[in-house]
Parts: sequence; structure tokens; C-alpha cells
Amino acid sequence: MKTGGQLIVEALEANGTDRIFCVPGESYLAVLDALHDSPIRTIVCRQEGGAAMMADCQGRLTGKPGICFVTRGPGATNASAGIHIAMQDSVPLILFIGQVASHAKEREAFQEVDYKRFFGDIAKWVVEIDDASRIPEFVTRAFAVATSGRPGPVVISLPEDMLTSEVEAPPALAHTPVETSPGEAELDRLEALLNAAKRPIAILGGTRWDFQAVQDVTRIAEAWSLPVGCSFRRQMLFDHLHPNYAGDVGIGINPKLAAAIKQADLVLLIGGRMGEMPSSDYTLLKSPYPDQMLVHVHADAGELGRVYRPTLAINASPTAFVRAFARRKGSAAPGWAAETAKLHAAYLEWSTPPQTGPGAVQMGPIMTYLEKALPEDAILTNGAGNYATWVHRFHRFRRFATQAAPTSGSMGYGTPAAVAAKALYPDREVIAFAGDGCFLMNGQEFATAVQYDLPIIVVVVNNGIYGTIRMHQEREYPSRVVATDLKNPDFAALARAYGGHGETVEKTEDFAPAFERARASGKPAIVEIRLDPEAITPTRTLTQIRDKS
Repeated sequence: MKTGGQLIVEALEANGTDRIFCVPGESYLAVLDALHDSPIRTIVCRQEGGAAMMADCQGRLTGKPGICFVTRGPGATNASAGIHIAMQDSVPLILFIGQVASHAKEREAFQEVDYKRFFGDIAKWVVEIDDASRIPEFVTRAFAVATSGRPGPVVISLPEDMLTSEVEAPPALAHTPVETSPGEAELDRLEALLNAAKRPIAILGGTRWDFQAVQDVTRIAEAWSLPVGCSFRRQMLFDHLHPNYAGDVGIGINPKLAAAIKQADLVLLIGGRMGEMPSSDYTLLKSPYPDQMLVHVHADAGELGRVYRPTLAINASPTAFVRAFARRKGSAAPGWAAETAKLHAAYLEWSTPPQTGPGAVQMGPIMTYLEKALPEDAILTNGAGNYATWVHRFHRFRRFATQAAPTSGSMGYGTPAAVAAKALYPDREVIAFAGDGCFLMNGQEFATAVQYDLPIIVVVVNNGIYGTIRMHQEREYPSRVVATDLKNPDFAALARAYGGHGETVEKTEDFAPAFERARASGKPAIVEIRLDPEAITPTRTLTQIRDKS
């Protein structure tokens, strides 16, 4: 006889869980008690949204479900931000929520929420376990659902009395991973389409990639001399200094790359959905009928034909597809090889940061320094805001599992993601980028980094405004400023107050020594860059946007 709490932990152990992220609550004390005797590492966080984003980061970097526990009501609703990220970003995650006791349900009891209704549109599956003897069944199924097809978040509600009840249940068994592979006929058709193409391009996106898959897709690009772009915030899928890399297919795309995609006669889309952001509002590929021939490879059959009608639909995971197609020899001397070289040269020019700009701090030289200082396996995280342009445009990603950033555009992601990444890879450098507004949405998770001795470095780009919104505001309603100014704390002092290391950068030349001191401190650190709000983008000032010049 075992309690529901014990069965939950045993099912997690059987499915290979090595850590969970949580904010504790009385609604699932039985699970916390069972974790006391478990080898699973429990990382306690400061807010449920941050905990869910940490679980998302773990799922994003490993392909295995990140696990998060929160309490009922406000705990669950706080966590919903992380669930929305995982859903839009196709990241495997399992959220366990303590629920009111069974006898109190349907009475609007203390902190009661109907989770099937609340999470129904932003989770892949939502279930409540009423019978503890079925815990092994439901938890193993949750792992299968979270990782199969298009990965995503699963939400499991746990009534408090169910967790304390004692039952007999079968031992939990690990879920069986499901791979979807391409057929030989589909590969033959793709080969024929590539041989007939004059201006093809490949775009990589989505999840269900791994280190080997990135090597395999590189072999494919080389064999066919294909130009390769990476979808929005999926840049770790291809080495940016490889001669076949064409650039980031995201917000603020290089116009030369955008033109190449529009003029292509064949687009090979592997793993991605090509949503609103990477498609430039469905203009690079027109929905529902693209101007180009589209070969769409996706692990979920439901995504094939959902937004775009493909010429060839291949229901396969990116990993299985590239493994199979890499065995094909490819064309020895395709006619488009010269165009591939031109696109890579255009990318190198586009990703070279400007060295001047308004104010005493120039972000261009800072990015140039970081490109030289950071190792190839450094992990960069960020949330959302204009500051992120400096990372996505000017950092040249070299390896898989070096990027954690939400394609959903959620603010507040970078700091909790950095905590999770450092816990996962303690020997690698982890740098979080955040704007001043972005940092203060989940900056309290810096305390989690201090508590667990995880020496992340958070670069806070402080311009005293919600920069992206101010940019749009000045463009659409010039000089009519409202709700975008911010009065911020001293971020370096805040870091020291938490027990970390703090630095303030007010001149460009101060950044490198400040960053090195942060590195040498061995502590979680914040390096605050006080940036002139005029430096709103790499190429245009706030005044130029306001004056439409």
C-alpha cells in the first residue's frame, strides 16, 4: 500500500526524471514528503511562472519533459505563462497542480479552479487523477503525450485527498518514445524535386532535434549545397559560421534573405510551423497556398496542411528525417551553389554589429567583445524586447543546446531559463539577456540562482522604458507617450542584496572588465548596462522613428 504522493514520485523516477522545479503548497504536501526520500533533485523557486519557465528550459534543451509542481488556484494561474510558452514553442513539459479535496469540488472552494477549462486551449492534454491507483497509468501517458508528435505541455491536477489515500497500484513503467520516420517513396520524391529546383532553400525549426540531427542536417546542406536558414529563436540548429548558413528567419529578417525565400522555387521546411513571426506575417510563405513549392517535414500530421498546403508532406520527426535523408548522396554540383555562398556572405555582413550609436554605451562593441569572449558551448537565454535584437542578429550560434528563448515572445523568460540551464549544465557558461522591464517580471528567480550556487550572468540592458512598446508608440502616435516610462532600481545593488555580484556599465569601455569581474566572482551576477533610450534599434534612433526619418 502506497500513498498517491509516493506513487507520483515513483512514476517520475520510472520515467527518468532527475529534477523538478516547484513552489511548495499545502495542496501537494504528500508529494513533497515522498520527494524527501527520492534521488530526484527538488529546486524550489520564488514564483510559479518562473518555475514553469525553468521546466520549459529543461525540456527545450533536452527534449525530455521538464517537470513543475505548483499549488492550486493562484499557484496554477501564475504558472500558466510558462504553459503558454511551452505550447507555442512545442516544448515537452508536465505541470502537476495540487487541487482541492474531492469533497469540496464544485463549491468554489478555497483556491478552486477547473483546470480542464482554464488550461484547455494552452495545453496539449489536461487531466485530473481521482483514483490514486491510476497514477502510474496517467503519469506515463503524460510523458508520452508531452513528447510525441508535436511536443507540448501536459497539465495534471492532483486532488489533495487522492494524494494522501493509500492504494495498491502496479509499478510504473517508463513511457515508450514514438518516432515517426519518412518513407523511401517520399525521400525519392524530395530528391527529384531538389534535382529539378533552380533556387531552393531549407528552413529549420521546431523541436525534437538533438546533437546528431544537427550534424545530419549539416551533411545534407553540404551534399546539396543548400542555403539554410533557422526559424525564429531556433538558431542553435545550424552553425552560423558554416558556409551554407543564410541567416535567421525571424523578426527583422535580413532583406536579402527575405528576398531569397520569396524568390525560391522550393522551400524545404524541416520541423517548423512557419508561424506569424518567422513568415513575416505570412508574406514569405503565403497561406494557404505558397508561391513556392513547399516540402514540409513535421512530426505531427496535424500540422501538415494546417496553415500551408505543401507540395510534399512528410510526416516525420526532424531527427528521423535528417538521419534518413543524409544517406542520400545529393547533387555533386548544383547550379545554386553560388547563390548559397552569396547568402552566407550577406549573413556575415548583416550580423556584423555597428560600432557607433547614441549615448555613452554602444551595444555593438559589447556584442563584438562577447563574440570573442564566450566559448562556443555558452548558453544564451533571453525573454522579449528590443534588446533581444542584439542577441538574435549579432550573436553567431555555433552549437546545439546553446539557446533558450521563447518563440511566443514572452517577457520574463531569460532569468529563470538561465537558472535551469546552469543547473542542467553546471560546467558551461550561461548568460541571460534581459531588458529592465523584462528582468523585473521574473527577476526574483535570481534568488534561486543564489540559493543553489548557480553562477549565471544576467546582462540587464536598462534604458528606462518598455522599449518595444515605446518604439511602436512613437511610430503610431508620435510624442504621445503614456505607460512606457520606467523608474528602475540599482540592478547591481539588487544583485548584491540577493547575495550575488553586481556591476554597472555606464561607458562602453567599462563592459569588458565588468563582465570579467562577474565571471571571476564565482557568484550569480548582474551586469547592468545603462543604455540611452535613443539606441532603440541597431540602425534607427527613437527620434528617427518619431520623426519618420
